[in-house]
Amino acid sequence: MSSPKSLSLKESIVAVIYGGRSAEREVSLQSGTLVAEGLRSKGYQVAEIDLYGPNALLDPIVQLQSVEFDLAFIALHGGEGEDGSVQALLEMLGKPYTGSAPLACGFAMDKVLTKRFWKGIGIPTPAYLSFVGSADANVIEQAMSYPMIVKPSREGSTIGISKAMNRVELDEALVSALSYDSDILVEAFVDGPEFTVTIIDDVAFPAIGLKPAPEHKLYDFDAKYIAMDTEYLLPCGLSEDDENELQMLALDAYRSLGCSGWGRVDIMRDQDGVFWVLEVNTAPGMTSHSLVPMAAAYVGIDYAALVEKIAQSAWEKAGYK
Repeated sequence: MSSPKSLSLKESIVAVIYGGRSAEREVSLQSGTLVAEGLRSKGYQVAEIDLYGPNALLDPIVQLQSVEFDLAFIALHGGEGEDGSVQALLEMLGKPYTGSAPLACGFAMDKVLTKRFWKGIGIPTPAYLSFVGSADANVIEQAMSYPMIVKPSREGSTIGISKAMNRVELDEALVSALSYDSDILVEAFVDGPEFTVTIIDDVAFPAIGLKPAPEHKLYDFDAKYIAMDTEYLLPCGLSEDDENELQMLALDAYRSLGCSGWGRVDIMRDQDGVFWVLEVNTAPGMTSHSLVPMAAAYVGIDYAALVEKIAQSAWEKAGYK
């Protein structure tokens, strides 16, 4: 009798886990639906799991145990999907999954913890202040100058993020950020273009330049998922040497947190040409507006081939053929 490790992925069942209960639930539902469609178009057997969905069991362990599957494709964003919780549950169940291990996910999800670490090892990241439970605007104004960025420490998809140009906007931004997380980050604004670098199997893909329409103060949730006037620059507009530097910085930041499988790194460049790392995403969006599929398409990998590549990589990493 052959060992289960000899099974191919197409002989197995892939569970696409999406939904969740974070502020990014609606984005995750879009991602998961497209991932499932892409895998099915490639001939894979797919089981869809809407974690904490309206008809789901409330206990995620029971919910995961109630579905037969061999590999989990994690299409959750924020919350349990990116803080390592679901990854830890899957490890307890002995199920391989896409993306980084629990500790790396939790590390990357906490922006304050990540920035402290990067500061210590020399990864360039914007100056910041962090607060728990409340924040003193007077202290912030004494330490930092306007404009500044305020964001929840443990949310993604730019949810709860604001750009403050003055005290009134700062007060509003702090209230908004604290409505999403008890830990908040106030970050120095980097005046310059934003880039994002997709990483799959430890390979950095061509960078995408992000150019929101003038009415957007920054590349926020609306610019990312709703507006149709955001420009995505591919090629990104950098020289070959500068893009190589950007890609290597993205890889350094990604590897430093112990990330693996796939992810995306967001980076700004200031007016002096210096790159500053903002964050690492361990379960990036996979919607029609998302950046990872865009980067893959640029190098000739269509959506279905992309999700197959991510799933197959996770399958082989677990020791299967």
